[in-house]
Amino acid sequence: MNKKELEKIKEKALKENIPIIMDDTLEVMEKYLITKKPQRILEIGTAVGYSAICFTEFLAEDGMIDTIERDIERVKEAKENIKRVGVEEKIHIYEGDAVEILPTLDEKYDVVFIDAAKGKYPFFLKESMRMLKSDGIIFADNILYKGYVMSDYNKHKQRTAVRNLREYIKEVSENPNLETEILEVGDGLAISKMKFS
Repeated sequence: MNKKELEKIKEKALKENIPIIMDDTLEVMEKYLITKKPQRILEIGTAVGYSAICFTEFLAEDGMIDTIERDIERVKEAKENIKRVGVEEKIHIYEGDAVEILPTLDEKYDVVFIDAAKGKYPFFLKESMRMLKSDGIIFADNILYKGYVMSDYNKHKQRTAVRNLREYIKEVSENPNLETEILEVGDGLAISKMKFS
């Protein structure tokens, strides 16, 4: 992997205000990924491909990442970035809306990373659970959403996102098959591990 190019991708994204995974969030996830050595990772929300590229480092030898992005411009940039860093054999991009694509997938994944439309998190969770291996992990980024989720925030603009993120937290916390912790790193990270049944 070309680390220099990866650094450039990160700088450009930050300069252009494209939301990419924060360093401290990535650090927390790396700890899990190093020990897990996942075979398959599903990422919901590719953006410019930065997080998917970072995750390739931790894949099992012939591991793969499937990532979904609906923004055509972002897909184009992600493909260029993935090529520049030299990991194009490890990442497959599904182009389109995750709400439509997820129900058509029936792979089994070791790790799912949710980082797309905040208002759709409960739906993403349901689909992720369906495809998660019995010892899998689901990471959900931006779960505290600028601190709104844990406050009594109720402004109309973000109301749906905040309500659905709260619902996501409730579901992962109360689901008997999951063991969940919510960390205040970055913009909030929920880590849900499947309990062995």
